[in-house]
Amino acid sequence: MSDLLERLRGRGWRMTAQRRVVAEVLDGDHVHLTADEVHARAAQRLPEISRATVYNTLGEMVSLGEVIEVATDHRAKRYDPNAHHPHQHLVCANCGAVRDVRPAGDPLKDLPADERFGYTVSDVEITYRGLCPDCASA
Repeated sequence: MSDLLERLRGRGWRMTAQRRVVAEVLDGDHVHLTADEVHARAAQRLPEISRATVYNTLGEMVSLGEVIEVATDHRAKRYDPNAHHPHQHLVCANCGAVRDVRPAGDPLKDLPADERFGYTVSDVEITYRGLCPDCASA
């Protein structure tokens, strides 16, 4: 389970009703919702929440480094609350479902020195692609 609400409170982030409901919608493991999905779920809990408020809140959470914006090909961006738990992503090439995965090894260390071309590498993003069980069986 993600600890998004606690992290935001720990930063002293002003927790309005709108911000709280967006954070609650995002909180959890393997959560990779689009902004429209966040808005739809937030509106079930707080009907008056606007799409603009959801987009602005997501943008603030990304700027704070508490949510990761995940782009998978040419699909809508998704928002991942597991910003402080090292992981990669597994994406269904058909339906776009996204799962967090934690492969063995350290991808930063796995890049040989002669393949770094003098760069100081600070971060790695690896996306595994394939078909989820539902799409594979269809």
